Order: sequence, then structure tokens, then C-alpha cells
Amino acid sequence: MPALPDAVARFRHLHQGGLLRLANAWDAGTARLAEHHGAPAVATTSAGLAWSQGYPDGDQLAVDALLHAVSAIVRVIQIPLTVDVEGGYSDDPARVAETVLRVVQAGAAGINLEDGNGDPALLADKIRAIRQACTAHGVDVFINARTDVYLRGLAEESARVDETLARAARYREAGADGLFVPAVVAEADIRVLARDAGLPLNVMLRPQLRDFDALAAWGVRRVSAGSALAEAAFGHVGRQMDDFLHGTHTTLPDPQAMGYGAINALFG
Repeated sequence: MPALPDAVARFRHLHQGGLLRLANAWDAGTARLAEHHGAPAVATTSAGLAWSQGYPDGDQLAVDALLHAVSAIVRVIQIPLTVDVEGGYSDDPARVAETVLRVVQAGAAGINLEDGNGDPALLADKIRAIRQACTAHGVDVFINARTDVYLRGLAEESARVDETLARAARYREAGADGLFVPAVVAEADIRVLARDAGLPLNVMLRPQLRDFDALAAWGVRRVSAGSALAEAAFGHVGRQMDDFLHGTHTTLPDPQAMGYGAINALFG
């Protein structure tokens, strides 16, 4: 079932003031855990979700696997869900719109859609196609347009603000609701982007961006953990597995583990 209209409205409202923190989940269990710890909304990490389904990140996830994961997450949470659909798994705007429509019909209130190394005109076309498809089917979705100008170094350092703003204008005109600029870390750049993009600014957590009060003061409206939590989980569990499989004296059970009963109660 598509997200209720109030879920999309609630999600939009979360971008209007203060700083929305998104602890990116990668399956139904971690999404429910985020909700349990007070998240007002939950986002997926494309990397973590792909890894959990046995795929590499980077538009390699099968769409049916994505939809299965979205449906499973929606079943166990009551807060808005936004789904990272990478580049839409196609260069054909019509096919991207069809995929996003299926994600929305599965219950998502929002999506991330990225330009990557591609022509920004293509992402604008994808956004327009999504808007048209959703309108035709009587549903709504928050579109967070991700530009990789900083992440992939698509412009010289001195030109990155201007290039990002030019793309923001293009994506805004096409129907985007938000702008995601992963890898921007300089205060001066963030302040200009937040002021001039005309869209709520989303940044990705980096060691230089740990002061959330400062981010809010600079005008940022959304900060995403990205794949950091999934990477931390894989690293911690991997160390425990290695210790169990190859150590002479295991440290399991982990004293920091969440107990069986507490975990089971999340889904009761």
C-alpha cells in the first residue's frame, strides 16, 4: 500500500525547521530499531541494503529485491520511510518513474535519486517523469535529489559551489523537494548552499560534521549517516565471528549485545 498522504506531509514538515537526523537502516530489523530509539523518520542506505541482499552497491540491486525490502520495512514501522533508489536502476526516465512508482506504492514517503557521473539533464528528466507518474496515479513522494559534485569531484574545487547551485536550480525546476550534497564539509560552502539552493539541504555525516547544532545553525535541514552504521555493524560482527571461529577463548556473548528478549519485543 502507498504511504498515507499524511506520511509524505509529515516527512516534508521534518525538513522545514531544525535538523532531521536520519540513521540509515538496511532492513526491517534496523529500521524498527531506529524507530524504537526515537527516529522521526527512517532512510535506507543503498549500500547497506544491497549488502544485506547479497549485492554490491552501485545500481546492482535487483528491483524486486529492493521492493521486497521496502515492503518488509513498511510492515514494521509507523514513521515515514525514504528509500535510496541510487540512479533509479536505469537511464530511461520512464523506467525509473515506473520503479519509483512501485517503491511509493510499496509504502515509501520519499526517495533519494542521484546524478552520479551522469548528465544533470538526465536526472532532471527522471525527476519530471516521476512527478508525472505519481500525479497520474494519485500518489505523492518527497524527491531528494542527490548531486555528486563534491563526492566525485565533478568540478574544480573553486567551482563546486556554483556547479552544485546550477544543478540544484535544474532539479528544483524539475520537481525535486530536497538537495543532497554528500562530501561537502566546508562551513562556507555549506552556508552558501543552504542559503541559495532553494531546497532543504541534506549533508552526509563526516568526521568534520559531527557538531549537529553547528549544522543546523549553518542552515542544514537534514544529515544522513549514509552507510556508516552498516559498515560499523559489519565490522563489529566480523570481529566477533573471527574471534569465535579462530580464537582459543571467545568473548561471546558480547556484553554490549542487546538481549534476546528486548530484540524480540521490538516485533511483538
